[in-house]
Amino acid sequence: MGKDEPAARGLTEAPSVVRGSGVSAWRQIADALRDEIASGVLASGERMPTEAELALRFGVNRHTLRRAIAALAADGLVRADQGRGTFVADRPLPYPIGRRTRFSAAVEAASRTPGRILLGAVIEPATPALSQRLRLSPGARLHRIETMSVVDGEPISVATGWLSADRFPDFPALIAETGSYTAAFARCGIADYVRLETRIRAALADAEDALRLGLPAGAPVLVTESVDGDPAGEPLECGHTRFAADRIELTVSA
Repeated sequence: MGKDEPAARGLTEAPSVVRGSGVSAWRQIADALRDEIASGVLASGERMPTEAELALRFGVNRHTLRRAIAALAADGLVRADQGRGTFVADRPLPYPIGRRTRFSAAVEAASRTPGRILLGAVIEPATPALSQRLRLSPGARLHRIETMSVVDGEPISVATGWLSADRFPDFPALIAETGSYTAAFARCGIADYVRLETRIRAALADAEDALRLGLPAGAPVLVTESVDGDPAGEPLECGHTRFAADRIELTVSA
């Protein structure tokens, strides 16, 4: 038996569809495959068995099997690569949001490689909303910094950050050099900073964000609106981050 056949892959050879149970066959198949993905029997990035193999395993026709796979795809658990087959989707990155939210630390905790790319920076006057959140005078000079964060070389989010251009005149250059807000703040004498506020909402990616993240136009994104400050509670930076919804799992801690 070859290594890609069901028994060698740890899959159940006997059909698991129970007729007359009140649960449709396609849903039973989807649930069985969902459990195997969750348990790691079907590993992240692995090619799924072919339609013919799965139809034989579960004792159903291909139409029923395709409906089950479509349900898994709708849940973001599998992806179809034209000409190559269907693959288990990469598991979302666990990303904790708490008092000390650090992108690099979250990525490295998942044994993956972080990166941040400076996309552009300009100086603009603070809007009333930004001046209030940063506790600056209306019209104060702000850096508007556009960045893209990557995990293992794959884009996971794009972000816009605002902070005082007078207090941190070299900040965009420091971001370009270090690829890290934490390192850039440290270069400016800010040894530690904390998350003062985070708001989370769902949205649809605009054309520019979709292109940068490699998403279809109008794909869902998770948006965080944040304020970081020093340990005494003085605001330092406002952020507006758009995460590819299928690549991230946000968790909020007190």
